[in-house]
Amino acid sequence: MYTESDNLQNYLKKSEVIDFDNKLIVDKCLELQKGIDDEITLIKKVYEFVRDEIHHSGDIGEMSVTCKASEVLEAGHGICCAKAHLFAAMLRYFGVPAGFCYQKLSSSRDANVKFLHGLNAVYLKDPDKWIRLDARGNKPGRDAQFSRYEEKISKKVNKELGEEDSPVIFAEPNQTVIEILKTSKDMKELWDQWDLGLRDLFRT
Repeated sequence: MYTESDNLQNYLKKSEVIDFDNKLIVDKCLELQKGIDDEITLIKKVYEFVRDEIHHSGDIGEMSVTCKASEVLEAGHGICCAKAHLFAAMLRYFGVPAGFCYQKLSSSRDANVKFLHGLNAVYLKDPDKWIRLDARGNKPGRDAQFSRYEEKISKKVNKELGEEDSPVIFAEPNQTVIEILKTSKDMKELWDQWDLGLRDLFRT
């Protein structure tokens, strides 16, 4: 993995989508911070909150689409990329650099069909490195965990199936992904367009 920018400040910025100054996010961050006095414990708690308490829209059959971090928190659900927006926003609120990573994965129904998956990279002062954390949400066959040393994301790529990890840690979410999330009226419309994000990031 390598960072899109060498300036950590670019991984702390607020934007329309990463709206960590929204009152809902501020209040939730302050709630989660209570009783915690070290950064690693705080990152883990925020991660587990987004992973476990914010549902993956597909897992619960939710048809509405969320994009902005505050929307995801308010609705209580989002797809992987939307949940990544919330996780990054909450970490940036605390001054923890957070970026965006993407994978090209195979459908569980048909290995020839590929889809885009979004997750986060987080910078840790100790041990001075970036780690990937996947807040998609666990279910049978998916067991992502917080881990500082051994990566435990939702799904590792299988190169024999044509799956890929994008090596870039982006400072901001992919614009095509944002546009799809913002303009899709429901999940059906989103999935009909989701291949656009895959092609944009992986040139496939």
